[in-house]
Amino acid sequence: MRSYDSPIRVVSMYPDIMNTYSDRGNLLAIQYRALQLGIKIVLEEVSLGDPFPAQCDLVLIGGGQDQEQKRIATDLKIKTSQLQAWAEDDVSILAVCGGFQLFGNWYRDIQGNYLEGVKIFDMTTIAPRIKNFRAVGDIWVTSRIEDVGEVVGFENHAGQSYLGAKASSFASVRYGKGNNGIDKTEGAIYRNAIGTYLHGSVLPKNPRLLDYLLANALSHRYNEDLKPYFSSHSPFVLQAQNAAMDVTRKKSEKNDV
Repeated sequence: MRSYDSPIRVVSMYPDIMNTYSDRGNLLAIQYRALQLGIKIVLEEVSLGDPFPAQCDLVLIGGGQDQEQKRIATDLKIKTSQLQAWAEDDVSILAVCGGFQLFGNWYRDIQGNYLEGVKIFDMTTIAPRIKNFRAVGDIWVTSRIEDVGEVVGFENHAGQSYLGAKASSFASVRYGKGNNGIDKTEGAIYRNAIGTYLHGSVLPKNPRLLDYLLANALSHRYNEDLKPYFSSHSPFVLQAQNAAMDVTRKKSEKNDV
């Protein structure tokens, strides 16, 4: 196995605020997988008023409800230019649910307030004032990323996200609602940044997505493609993912009856 002497630098954003459905589990999965592969990690937890570190290879932000999103909106605006610069520099990014919404152009909450986004994804999100939509339940999607493939998780959001002309979806929906319950898109992708509505936490359930994010972070650190150096997961890990997908399929088919 190749030796990685220089640690990757991970920024976990607002872990004390944006942590709906234990999205912090994504960080734990990254740390555990890095330990398996002999990769060192330097972690910076960045919350309200905290400055960013000088360098970063991987950014994680989880979900939150409207009140949590309002709490971070002003602080996030201060950090926008650096986040945009990191995205353009191919830093690996995972933004989940409420974090995903705020990494788009803007989010209109249920009271009609507009929260300006980071604009990494060409996307807008609207929370319907009439409660005629809520995406909640198990979800199974097929990623546009060949190395990732099938992804399974849990969604729970009222906001409906619509991708703009410059945006690409992260995945297409097989079972579940996805971005808006209409166009079968799920999440968004820009360079090495991924936005998704999938909780779970999503990375422990999806080892290929975990490796994709970690490999991109490592490639950013060393400025070379290091994906080929990643060993495959044990068949037991993949079997657990397959079992989760089977549960999602059976629940969806039952609900359709």
